[in-house]
Amino acid sequence: MQIEVLKSKIHRVKVTGADLDYIGSITIDEALIEAAGMIEGEKVSIVNVNNGERLDTYVIKGKRNSGAIVLNGPAARKVQKGDIIIIISYALMDFEEAKLFKPSIIFPDEQTNLLE
Repeated sequence: MQIEVLKSKIHRVKVTGADLDYIGSITIDEALIEAAGMIEGEKVSIVNVNNGERLDTYVIKGKRNSGAIVLNGPAARKVQKGDIIIIISYALMDFEEAKLFKPSIIFPDEQTNLLE
């Protein structure tokens, strides 16, 4: 049996932009992607702390150490610049493997989105 478990989380980052006219996705500072153990193109869930909205999209690399967190395309209607969000990815694992798995959770500075 396989179950879906938390793989990675970027906890409480500030949205730096929302671009409705872009194709779609979330642009994330490359340093945060790596620190959280995510990859470009990976499916992620976005939880907006300010308004409770939840949505799924995929990761695009942003400039390293820029603090970029930009919601693109239709997702831009669910957030505003300055909103605080949580970015979550999940993985399918064997039940026994999942019992031992430790997710990668990072806590960037909420004002700058940079790792300390």
